[in-house]
Amino acid sequence: MRRILGIVLAVLLGTMPAHAGDLLEPALTLPGAHTSPPRIAVTLDACMGDIDHRILDVLITQAIPTTIFATERWLRHNPATVAVLASHPELFDIEDHGRNHVPAVTGSEKPYGITPAGTLAAVDDEVLGGAQAITAAFGRQPTWFRGATALYTPDALAEIARLGYRVAGFSLNADFGASASAKTAASRIGSARDGDVIIAHINQPGRAAGAGIARGLLALKARGVQFIQLSQLTPP
Repeated sequence: MRRILGIVLAVLLGTMPAHAGDLLEPALTLPGAHTSPPRIAVTLDACMGDIDHRILDVLITQAIPTTIFATERWLRHNPATVAVLASHPELFDIEDHGRNHVPAVTGSEKPYGITPAGTLAAVDDEVLGGAQAITAAFGRQPTWFRGATALYTPDALAEIARLGYRVAGFSLNADFGASASAKTAASRIGSARDGDVIIAHINQPGRAAGAGIARGLLALKARGVQFIQLSQLTPP
């Protein structure tokens, strides 16, 4: 029981270690540090469901460059939003979140209770299926991949790299899978520091976290933050 309570507390505080068992959670920060103005990358997952206009409207009206990780499933369900994103290529870098939001995990372990790909062949299908959908919708090939749950087995990470994609980790979890309160989400995203790569969600308009993400983005804009898209990062 003590171990379970410790894990729950670590998740709530955003201090969960980078691996649990054989699963890895890659970290990512922007290269360099301590610049003025501070540089921050906002990355938003569109897993399934709808679009949160509280967030999208702020991104557009405030001209905040953002990286959105979209699944083929989400793109298919939201054609009107896809058209809006495509009309603002200067703001939205659309990257690969997979075909069906299946974790890039081999074996049978279920991260956060979600059934994994299971095999490397299924990982390939998830990665390439998502990439094909993005190319069809936006006319460009994605270069980054973030799997469902952002947890991976080591062999899946190697396979994604073999396919030619960089894995998008993060350094600041702003909304804990859109489960955070508006107050928590606003506080966490608003406290981002130079070099942070933020992860949050833009597909849950019915949850309180989205209101907090929108407020946090406005706070970052007021601080004069320089927003960086992942596509701007030079491969190592």
